Amino acid sequence: MKKIALGIILVLISVLQNHAQELPDSIINDFFKTYEKEGASKALDDLYATNPWTSRIQDAINNIKNQMERFDEELVGEYYGYEKIVSKKLGDSYVLESYFLKFDRQFLRLTFQFYRPKDKWRLLSFKFDDTFDDEIEEAAKLYYLNLDN
Repeated sequence: MKKIALGIILVLISVLQNHAQELPDSIINDFFKTYEKEGASKALDDLYATNPWTSRIQDAINNIKNQMERFDEELVGEYYGYEKIVSKKLGDSYVLESYFLKFDRQFLRLTFQFYRPKDKWRLLSFKFDDTFDDEIEEAAKLYYLNLDN
């Protein structure tokens, strides 16, 4: 009886671990681990590998990889890590996650969009930019504020 219970527990743990690996947060965590250890190109290769349709846009992926590789220590200074900015979920099949990639001189914003057409999450879109501060400045303008209070 104890062996059966132990077997059921091991199966449940295995199922939960496999399920966790399919979540967007897990894919993003893997992206950042690879980015820190092996660089942007490898991290992006692994990220795009979650979607079987990306083979059709390989030139665009290579362009993104080249652009990301330019943000090295010489250009933006020492890398200090990352932090989540926002997470948005629409229904059960779409998630958008946005992160800061922090460097000594400036930051980059990374935006990941994931789609789950059936049972596995896959990358739908990846973007990065360094204009987030322009958006914050625009949002702080008076015409966005409710001054009637």
